Amino acid sequence: MIERAEGSHLIDSDGKRYIDGVSSLWCNVHGHRHPGIDSAVNEQLDKVAHTTMLGLAHPGAAELAGRLVDLAPAGLSRVFYSESGSTATEIALKMAFQYQQQRGGQHTRRTSFVHLRDSYHGDTIGSVSVGGIDLFHSAYRPLLFNTHAAEAGDAGDLERVLAVHEEEIAAVIVEPLVQGAAGMLTHPPGYLRAVRELCDRFGVLLICDEVATGFGRTGKMFACEHEGVAPDLLCLAKGLTGGYLPLAATLATERIYEGFLGAPDQYRTFFHGHTYTGNPLACAAALASLDAFEEERTIESLQPKIELLWELLTELEAMPEVTEVRGRGVMVGIDLGEHDPALRLGHRVTLEARKHGAIIRPLGDVIVLMPPLSISEGQLRRLVEITQQSIRAASAAISPVALAQAA
Repeated sequence: MIERAEGSHLIDSDGKRYIDGVSSLWCNVHGHRHPGIDSAVNEQLDKVAHTTMLGLAHPGAAELAGRLVDLAPAGLSRVFYSESGSTATEIALKMAFQYQQQRGGQHTRRTSFVHLRDSYHGDTIGSVSVGGIDLFHSAYRPLLFNTHAAEAGDAGDLERVLAVHEEEIAAVIVEPLVQGAAGMLTHPPGYLRAVRELCDRFGVLLICDEVATGFGRTGKMFACEHEGVAPDLLCLAKGLTGGYLPLAATLATERIYEGFLGAPDQYRTFFHGHTYTGNPLACAAALASLDAFEEERTIESLQPKIELLWELLTELEAMPEVTEVRGRGVMVGIDLGEHDPALRLGHRVTLEARKHGAIIRPLGDVIVLMPPLSISEGQLRRLVEITQQSIRAASAAISPVALAQAA
């Protein structure tokens, strides 16, 4: 039961402190109780906590949209707000579909999407339809629309899928560089650039889901920057408010925006709205988070910590209990190999880590580390040390269980 937090630590109801090794589910950026973000939210509370953006606007939403456009890859000039990563991707899918329909002619046949195997884009029905993790998605198969899957990291397979289904594809959706929920699967250098080029060649839109990879997680503000790629639609959430409040944004190019313009009786409007879209408190937190990125030179100061983290992980990867360590920046997946799911090795590791003062989470038997960008080098060393101890202890504890089951 977490009652309080400060910096990179969570504090439970007994007063025990834990390193927040997963950034409170990949969203905390500058640490808990950041004075600048706290102050901004409190100041906004003295003005208004919420007002609809259906027919209205407010200064915070307008300023944030402008700053996101300035930060985003070139060509993304319009911002549509929602509240979560799932809704950000759901909106991108609907925009891509409606945009193709409103182009008319043969484009109306573009009603399907391509996603990567083992992809994850959220838990709403549209985002699940472009998901590829059976554990999360297979139960809902009867509810989903049909999509096409391409092998992650294999540009040749994507080219094959697009060639076969070229006339029916509205967009390709990818998690750039790292597929988080799949277990921190990483793409080879040049793959994202190849995806962009294939989308251009086949005349389909590119949606980049940077819900997890955005706001510094890969070492740059957005993962797309590593390969100089600008998507047609960009999905942001999680770290957008520094991990304080629910807020998401779907950024679009001017070309896509103009596809929705027309006379009122043409009904080309994007008829999609959320009650808390562009919530003023959340926008205030997001603006303060972007201020912190600039004032604290967050991306620049992160670089030596990334180097240290991967030095520490080299030793961890040498453990006999570890099959592979993969990731990018401060997104880390520690693969413990294949084990009987009933043993719940990954879960056991996280429970061990709690005993030693760290909160980490598993994806099956892949242990995820994704600390706040503000974590100190000392805390980073301690987090990896605790993880290493916990893997060793949990693996030793299950050995007798596994032997008994085998017998």
